[in-house]
Amino acid sequence: MRSSVTLPGRWPRIEPWSWRSFAASLLLVLASVAAQMILVDLGLELAFAAFFPAVLVSVFLGGKPAGTFAAVLTLPLVWWAFLPPAFEFSPLGPAAYEDIKLFFLGSVLLVYFADLCRDLHSLGTPSHS
Repeated sequence: MRSSVTLPGRWPRIEPWSWRSFAASLLLVLASVAAQMILVDLGLELAFAAFFPAVLVSVFLGGKPAGTFAAVLTLPLVWWAFLPPAFEFSPLGPAAYEDIKLFFLGSVLLVYFADLCRDLHSLGTPSHS
């Protein structure tokens, strides 16, 4: 069966280190906050689950700086809003430290490999100058 979905020839790219790339990352993180709130309402206790896609799309759109910005912005936001007790900065327990370490490791790997894919994709795409 033939798919009727047509994918774009390439991702829209925003110049790294521009205000647009950081604004896009901020919007993606805020959308992830909404998604995380829905997950919490459904009873899922996955503190960082909704934020990995924001980091990934941020890298695809704005490169390493945007993805790093999304990941760094996520850490205090999740600590404040989603780690118990909610909506206050309190000392973290061992489980919260593990969650943060795993998110940090996953984000570093995600930013590196997604930026590598972004660079490789731009090598294979002919320029339209």
